[in-house]
Amino acid sequence: MRDIDAMIDEALGDEERELLRSIGEEPGFFRQAWGLFAGPIGWVNGVMMAAQAVTFVAGIWAGWHFFAARDALNAIHWGLPAAVLVLVSLMIKLSVWPQMEANRLMRELKRIELQIARGRN
Repeated sequence: MRDIDAMIDEALGDEERELLRSIGEEPGFFRQAWGLFAGPIGWVNGVMMAAQAVTFVAGIWAGWHFFAARDALNAIHWGLPAAVLVLVSLMIKLSVWPQMEANRLMRELKRIELQIARGRN
């Protein structure tokens, strides 16, 4: 089976092919991650990442006390909050990934829209 990208490349004209090359390739992971802090909801992602950092540090701090506990009651006193805080920080971090995927899909849709618009002229 032929590669779909090669088939698309063959179907495009020289002008469209050059236009798509000027748009560039898919940005890397870190560039996509930093792109989450731009745009109209960038501040929300910034607040979420700040909350994630605070809960992670608090979880590590509570975990430190958990491992330093001398008796079982003290270990439970620190261990449960440590586990909950680390899990909450993980959930906050994972809640940002769908936005990164949505941004990637929007980029691809804009490329398709550009190809359709160029094909009509």
